[in-house]
Order: sequence, then structure tokens, then C-alpha cells
Amino acid sequence: MPNDTNECIIGIGSNINPEKHIESALAILRQEVIVNSISAWIKTTPIGITSQNDFINGAIKVQTPLSRQAFKTYLKQLENRLGRDRTLPKFGPRVIDLDIIVWNNEIVDEDYYARDFVRSSVNELLTTPNTD
Repeated sequence: MPNDTNECIIGIGSNINPEKHIESALAILRQEVIVNSISAWIKTTPIGITSQNDFINGAIKVQTPLSRQAFKTYLKQLENRLGRDRTLPKFGPRVIDLDIIVWNNEIVDEDYYARDFVRSSVNELLTTPNTD
């Protein structure tokens, strides 16, 4: 991997038409960054606000020349492009949620430790070779 490239694992989740929105996010990411591998998808029950649809969650490993802060901004903009409504409650329904979990082999999101489904998806990518 070149020195000017950062490797990142992104957690992905959706519970509003999740198959469509996750596929749309993956299609855009494949065009705009290097996607190395994708985890299995896991159906999860909502956290916090439980009276909403189940989520589909997973993770992808990508390479980007962007800095961590610039890539975080890029992911927020991608969420917006896919129709994310930021006026909804923090743990409410969402069309897409994209979070940096691992940055250059360093765990940078506490959800890795707090949520089994995040840890499971991330660990799958940490232990498998790049495939996509």
C-alpha cells in the first residue's frame, strides 16, 4: 500500500429501505475510493429508540488518499447525497449511517467496543485479505 494512502474500515447501517440505500452507498464508494473488501451483512435490532425497523449493518475496508478528517467530511457528505435527514433523533431511523471505525489499523470509534455487530463486522475485515 503506498504511503500516501490510508486504509479505513467504515461501519455501514440503514433501516429505511436498507438494501437499496446500502447498495447505493457501495456503488458510489466503488466509484470514488478503492473498496478492498466487504463484510457479511447483519440484521440488528434498534438501539435507543426501539419502535422502528431493524437495521442492516456491516462494514467495508477502503483505501483513500484523504486525511481522516477530510474522509469523515466526505462520508457525511455522502450520507447527505443519499438523503440522510439530520433532523431525526440520534438513534432514530436513517437511510444510511457511515462511520469510520478503524483508521490505518487503529480503532478510532468506541462503538467497536460497545456493539457486538460492529466488532464482528470489523474483525471479519481485519482477518480477511482484500477481495473486492
